[in-house]
Amino acid sequence: MKILLTGVTGQVGWELQRTLMTIGEVIAVGRNINNPNLQMDLAQIDTISRTIKEIKPDLIINPAAYTAVDKAETEPELAMKINAIAPGAIAEAAKEIGAAMIHYSTDYVFDGKKNTAYTELDEPNPQNIYGKTKLAGEQAIASVGVPYLILRTSWVYSLRGKNFLLTMLRLAQEREEIKVVDDQIGAPTWSRIIAEATAQIVAQAPGNISDFLANRGGLYHLTASGKTSWYGFAKAIFELDEKKSDRKLQRLTPITSQEYPTPASRPAYSLLDSQQLSQSFGLILPDWERCLALLLGR
Repeated sequence: MKILLTGVTGQVGWELQRTLMTIGEVIAVGRNINNPNLQMDLAQIDTISRTIKEIKPDLIINPAAYTAVDKAETEPELAMKINAIAPGAIAEAAKEIGAAMIHYSTDYVFDGKKNTAYTELDEPNPQNIYGKTKLAGEQAIASVGVPYLILRTSWVYSLRGKNFLLTMLRLAQEREEIKVVDDQIGAPTWSRIIAEATAQIVAQAPGNISDFLANRGGLYHLTASGKTSWYGFAKAIFELDEKKSDRKLQRLTPITSQEYPTPASRPAYSLLDSQQLSQSFGLILPDWERCLALLLGR
């Protein structure tokens, strides 16, 4: 299987490049690649179809995205281009060459007004530009008619890039007190779990991946099990982190969302129900605390 992979410098893309190696030939494309045949910038839509038709992959996996939630409020056009228009263009090019597509979306497509986990049947109602552009990307892919798999995930973290985990570890060395929101609920999800689940799904294809996703694909939720708040996540990070002697941090203080205003509104409750993924593909998603402990070496 020939797999075209975007976003390889990102948290999920970096893990995917490694987990997919045993499944097929992984061809990484992006903005900063020297080979002109592998240059694909999601902000430059004309590069998408050309690159895909040049490589002719069997499967396109697209973890690349505009993920700066607050910055998106002031860059809505760029966020829409990368998160919605580009995935639609990828889907169209994939359909032309007979390829399938896997794409990633977010819990922020929901408004957070439920008090139980969101399922794939719940009506999206994003409250910020980032969520609106990610939902538009989902809709663009689905409208093309290409065999696809869209995986919604949440609160992604790793030891790479920019994420909540790395921010907390950095602030613990700089500040005596950190205040963290305690009234937003979700499921922190390690990027490696997302990549491994994706690879296991792809590996289940008995033959042609397009036929497999035409029959078994669609929209699924994929997050670690369990739930917590951002404060609970931060507390767990500091309890599991072995480098306690390096910290300046003395106090971790829970606060409300009103006490920490941000340009983009966040859903108060964005827990995703991943049962459909488990039932369709036989995947058991581990608890978020267990994943965090593995990542931090405990």
